[in-house]
Amino acid sequence: MFLASAEDLRPGPMRSRRDRMVAAGGFTCALVAAVAVVGGDLTASVPPPGWYLVADVVGGALACAALWLCRRWPATAALAIIVLSVPAASASVAAGIATLITALYRRPAVAIAVGAADVAATLARFAWRPPGLAPYPVWALVGVLFGGALTGWGMLARTRRHLVLTLAERARRAEADQRQRAEQARHAERLAIAREMHDVLAHRLSLLALHAGALEFNARADPAEVAEAAQVIRSSAHLALQELRAVISVLREAPVLHGGDLTSLVRECRRAGMRVELDDHGVRLSALPDATARAAFRIVQEGLTNARKHAPGSPVTVGLSGTSGAGLTIEVRNPLPATFAPGTDLSGMGGPEAGAQAAGAGLVGLAERAALAGGRLEHGGAAGEDFLLAVWLPWPS
Repeated sequence: MFLASAEDLRPGPMRSRRDRMVAAGGFTCALVAAVAVVGGDLTASVPPPGWYLVADVVGGALACAALWLCRRWPATAALAIIVLSVPAASASVAAGIATLITALYRRPAVAIAVGAADVAATLARFAWRPPGLAPYPVWALVGVLFGGALTGWGMLARTRRHLVLTLAERARRAEADQRQRAEQARHAERLAIAREMHDVLAHRLSLLALHAGALEFNARADPAEVAEAAQVIRSSAHLALQELRAVISVLREAPVLHGGDLTSLVRECRRAGMRVELDDHGVRLSALPDATARAAFRIVQEGLTNARKHAPGSPVTVGLSGTSGAGLTIEVRNPLPATFAPGTDLSGMGGPEAGAQAAGAGLVGLAERAALAGGRLEHGGAAGEDFLLAVWLPWPS
């Protein structure tokens, strides 16, 4: 029981009203007991010797005064009071209170030693001056039981106090950990918002830029073609606003993506002039878990956006394959321009104009998304060959 509180407790100064009341109560009890013992000696039919009365009065007074030091030096003050209680019976109650205080604030080994000293002093006092009314063995048994009870009570109260302090410290640490987890969750939420906004806006704005550039390049086009391009721009802007609202308002509860979403995505890219082929091998996003379906859609969307940005005009092939339990594999493949020299950094999905910023916002974001979904991402390519973006995502049984 006492192993968890093997260290001394350091009581602070008596600051609260309760501390002062407890100290005053102990002092009052010891003083009343001392006065009662001295008064009994004075009124006894056979009064004790005068030197014993003087020892009783002086010893009792010193013991009561020493109780005020027990909170600061429990063991030392208790031993001093116990020594005084041997010649002065008026100090016996003060010795018991000091023993209890020591058990409250000192480790079990010290508390037991002080309790044993109090019992020994009681036995010595009873042998020197028997209280009467009962034989010595009875009073010896009473002294042993009383001293053991005081020590045990103090140690039990000390253990309970240590447990309360430990639980309070654990609660404080748990609260601090909760605040830290909340801060980490907010940070992860901000990162998720940034990732979602990049995935949504990069795709839509690239379509807007492509159609606007076509209008600027072919300003004398047929009015029907201009109207069609303007309609595509308006539709893309409207969809971008809708998706941006969805990202901001329900980031954690994004709408469930169905298998037709990839078909619509490919259709939009084709209307923007891209040559995209979709081979889903019968895989439908509606059959996937929501988180995996969202991750797969965003990965394909970002792969098409990168291909349109860094390899314009090149044919793009999107492939999905996999089964429940084996996982989902996504591949986005497009030829790289022949102007890329061997050893060119392809982390930005394309070329010298991509730079470090594109790499940080593109493939790095996709890698993070795949990792959060429990998957992995690989990419690579050589000059004059195809660039391959391959992602594996878990698909539970």
